[in-house]
Amino acid sequence: MKLTAKSLKIILVLVLIGFGVGIYLQDLQHRKSTQHAWKANRYNLSRFDKITVYNKKMNAANWQKMRDSIQNQLDTLMILRFRREVDSINDLNVQVEKSQTAGMLGGI
Repeated sequence: MKLTAKSLKIILVLVLIGFGVGIYLQDLQHRKSTQHAWKANRYNLSRFDKITVYNKKMNAANWQKMRDSIQNQLDTLMILRFRREVDSINDLNVQVEKSQTAGMLGGI
């Protein structure tokens, strides 16, 4: 097969369209996961906002309680983030196992 200028242009256009579609689909998934994260963290964010308001009232007498409260809130947010990442990895592993099983069954 001889590559002409016309076929190279067609290949280039197809590659660019592929990248465009890929970026678009990735953006859709990012928006969806961000929306779910905001819903999941809604309660924690409202608690964090209350702590911020309390921080404005902070003085030497309530400093220890305030510091512990912020630390607990940040720990909670980090745990939720970690759980989401673990769930995502587990979902990927399940998908890989299903595709491998389907591949083995298809060869029989």
